[in-house]
This record gives sequence, structure tokens and C-alpha cells, in this order.
Amino acid sequence: MSAQLPLRSCRTSAARPSAAPYSICSTTPPAPSRPHEEDPLASDIPSQRPDASTEPTLLGLHRFNEADAGAAEEALLACCGSHRWALRLTAHRPYPDIESLLAAASEASYDLRPADLAEALADESWMPQPLLGMRAPGSQAAHTALRAAHAAYEARFGHVFVVCLDGVDPEEMLDTVLSSIRTRLANDPDEERLISADELRRIALTRLEHLVATHSEAGAR
Repeated sequence: MSAQLPLRSCRTSAARPSAAPYSICSTTPPAPSRPHEEDPLASDIPSQRPDASTEPTLLGLHRFNEADAGAAEEALLACCGSHRWALRLTAHRPYPDIESLLAAASEASYDLRPADLAEALADESWMPQPLLGMRAPGSQAAHTALRAAHAAYEARFGHVFVVCLDGVDPEEMLDTVLSSIRTRLANDPDEERLISADELRRIALTRLEHLVATHSEAGAR
């Protein structure tokens, strides 16, 4: 029997790991935020293991596989805002292991059409958080330069700046983000669209892995 999957978006800062491996931000006022629940794989999904031999790390994947289609799609949309991406991953369930899920997600990301990418980038502007890098240590002049760089990027390309920050130390974050924006401002729109698509792919994989792994641990308790 399929299970309901109450949601909370893993895009909000509260939903991320303490050392977030990704960041997105916008200089434009966000649209009214979507209602969020506390848990995208909540306890309405059966929390018991399918059988005694199931590995604990697969339990969260089992919960995802058993969720009803609409709820699974909503959980996936919290990882990437393309409905086509979420529908494709939902339709291909069940996944035998986390690696298969991540491989399918990566393939679906590569297959995003321009309209799908535009939808996903627009969806990132919903996040009610400060500009990327503004919380990182740095001088007032550096933060002012970063804010100006964000504004210049959005004016040039018409969408928020996205970058995966996996492995970047907090002390290096401001300089890394500022350098990345300045470098990418020199790209033409087509080139930058490809780079943004790959950054979104990396971000989505990290979010998806965290989503499933978190609830593997929760279900094992």
C-alpha cells in the first residue's frame, strides 16, 4: 500500500546539513514561499524494514520507493524544481539501491530541456535566505563587492546564481563565491546555461542523497 509523504523543502537553511554543500541565492525579492512541513519522508511512510536482512542504509530508499507518486514527486521537487525531472524519477521507481537512484537523477538532469532548466532556476529564487556568501567571514568591502556581483550576474543572465560548494571551508566561501561569479560573468548566455545546469545537477544529487540517507537513519531508530 502506498504511503503519504508529508513534505518540508530541503532548500531552506533549516533543512540543510550544518555544513551545506550547496548554495543558491537571489538579489530579487523571493516569491511567496511554499508551505513546508517538517519532514519530507515523514512517519506516515512505513518505518519498519522490509525484512530482517535489509541494510539500514537502504531503509530510507525503501520508504521513498513505497511513497505514493504524488508525494514522491513533491519530495523530489524539493531537490530540483523541474517537474519533468521529478516525474521521470518518480515513474522509474523502485530503485534497487541509492547508487541507482543517483545515477537516474544525474541522467535526468543531463536531459533537462531549456524550459525545464528555466523552471528549476526560477524555483531556486523561492528560498528565503541571505545572498550566497554573505554569512561567510569577510570585510565589509568584500561583502559589498559580493552583493554587487550577484546583482550584475542576475542582470546579465536573468536568473539566480547557482553553485555547488561541496568541500569549501567556511573561511574560503566568500572568496570562492565572488571569484566564481566574476569568472562566470564573462560567459556567453549559452555557455553559462550549461554551467548552471551542471551546478544544479550536482546540487540536486547532494540534496537527494541527503534526503534518502537522513531517513535511512530515522527509520532505523
